[in-house]
Amino acid sequence: MSQIERAFADDEPQPDATFEAPSFSVIRRADFKGPGARSGRPGPTVSVVIPAKNEAKNLPHVLDNLPDGLHEVILVDGNSTDETVDVAYSHMPDIIVIGQNRKGKGNALTCGFARATGDFIVMLDADGSTDPAEIPRFIDALRQGADFAKGSRFMPGAGSSDISRLRQYGNFMLNKIVNLLYGTRYTDLCYGYNAFRRDCLDIIGLDPGSPDDSDSSLMLWGDGFEVETLINVRVAKARLRVFEVPSFERNRVFGASNLNAFSDGLRVLRTIHIERSRGARKATLRNAAFPRRPGTTWSRLSTVDDVTP
Repeated sequence: MSQIERAFADDEPQPDATFEAPSFSVIRRADFKGPGARSGRPGPTVSVVIPAKNEAKNLPHVLDNLPDGLHEVILVDGNSTDETVDVAYSHMPDIIVIGQNRKGKGNALTCGFARATGDFIVMLDADGSTDPAEIPRFIDALRQGADFAKGSRFMPGAGSSDISRLRQYGNFMLNKIVNLLYGTRYTDLCYGYNAFRRDCLDIIGLDPGSPDDSDSSLMLWGDGFEVETLINVRVAKARLRVFEVPSFERNRVFGASNLNAFSDGLRVLRTIHIERSRGARKATLRNAAFPRRPGTTWSRLSTVDDVTP
């Protein structure tokens, strides 16, 4: 039995049922009581999307530690000048390698999302900082009924050996702003280890563009490191069922990060400002209490019952 299959192993089948959501957007492990968490349905298919640029030395540490039973692994190459693509094929011959249409991590992820065919999609970094062995945690959260499984470095059982004090403080302040504006209880805003049902792509709403209009020097809204914040805010605005998953962020194995605490922090702040809409917090708080039914298939989102407030 594979690691992914073990995460789905049924103890005792339970019938699907409507359940009441708590009055906040993040559901922590201790208070999550999802419907049909161990239903008898066949397990979902899982796609892993890995954006990479010049990560030839780091990729083996990622690909060799992926769990068994994955539907597909998609590497999005950002015009690497090293042996990134060759290393990927040598360690995983059946890996899917595609290019990106524009510049930036956000665009790379978006191109990977567009190519993914699994019921669940996992976002994984290529530098070795996110642990592939944690993937079953995220899949189990979705399997229990969450629409979006959000990694967090700042909850019990989590941590980071990579984040600086400056970045941690900036993340803390930006996180508080989002929680205030959108009525969420996120503990970590700017972490890129997440998983979600494929239908979340309609909510996230990022445009990969056309391969015919490729421009490696162009960056549009959401194409940079602000993509994690953009996704988290749009998920909050859509009041999807979010399950935070404890994760430990490690130092990248080789090389230096492209993150810039100041410029990327400003992009995140601008993202929060632009994405905010009038009444978003009230709508999020009001609608979070509505009963939600699980999706009819693994890729489908939970739905709100037709209830008049």
